[in-house]
Amino acid sequence: MGFFDFLTENIAIDLGTANTLIIHNDKVVVDSPSIVAMDRTNNKIIAVGQEANQMQGKTHENIKTIRPLKDGVIADFNASEQMISMFIKNIPSLKKRFFTPSLRMVICIPSGITEVEMRAVRESAERVNGKEVYLIHEPMAAAIGIGVDIMQPKGNMIIDIGGGTTEIAVIALSGIVCDKSVKIAGDVFTNDIIYYMRTQHNLYIGERTAERVKIAIGSATEELENPPEDMSVQGRDLLTGKPKEIMISYREIHKALDKSIIRIEDSVMETLSQTPPELAADIYNTGVYLAGGGSMLRGLDKRLSQKTELPIFIAEDPLRAVVRGTGTALKNIERYKSVLVK
Repeated sequence: MGFFDFLTENIAIDLGTANTLIIHNDKVVVDSPSIVAMDRTNNKIIAVGQEANQMQGKTHENIKTIRPLKDGVIADFNASEQMISMFIKNIPSLKKRFFTPSLRMVICIPSGITEVEMRAVRESAERVNGKEVYLIHEPMAAAIGIGVDIMQPKGNMIIDIGGGTTEIAVIALSGIVCDKSVKIAGDVFTNDIIYYMRTQHNLYIGERTAERVKIAIGSATEELENPPEDMSVQGRDLLTGKPKEIMISYREIHKALDKSIIRIEDSVMETLSQTPPELAADIYNTGVYLAGGGSMLRGLDKRLSQKTELPIFIAEDPLRAVVRGTGTALKNIERYKSVLVK
């Protein structure tokens, strides 16, 4: 603890493929889509987050929208660095400062990440004035955020369905015993809907429309207790080229997403088959925890429960479970030292 400690700020970042969340002083201060709008003529960033998201699919040739993260890892180094930097500058309490404080950061990363990808995350953080940078694996952060005591000699299974990857992990004694990271998550669901509309209805829709459909009437099963109402979808008719509108039901979206959900189910079963018997007994008693935005898909918990024959619990605020866990690890850095990757 030095004299200059008052110049250091602590922030926890959940760098997601779809959304970036930042916690500062125990509050979520940034919750924005991970998207950047760039001016092609001078390569300057003109908007990030929500503002850039509204431009997606509606730009002219001088503006392009980039999603700097793909499958949970940094795909565009420059854009991701500028995006992180702009998000940090927009934190209300840091805006008032005369100079940029040095930052102690905890950032979460997918469990299947390579050394090179890890270095990209760390370098991005260091360039935005990160003096101490710690990394934490997503399933670990999700477990802490859900409220699981990860230090216990007891097995817990976490499934974190984000935008780019689905992380499945069995955790015990503050370590990951067996894990699987599959690149099937929210983005793939969105693309499945676009493909289905094209092939079944000859309707070409954009990513934002597909995302809206997924949230409004997305379903993992055909039998829902209180099904959502049919939804009207507008797009371009592929045969005539004219704009048109059709009505679709949640049953159709279930058909569109079925193949991807089967692959997630298979990955869960594979992880369970690799779990040591003592931990498998624990999981049988405690059940499985779901986190991440993808876990909010209607009927997904029921479907996984039927497949695994285990009780499935959804975290109370699944979108923020990971960032809350990252924030907790940041607050108790000494306690969670063993979990953090320096």
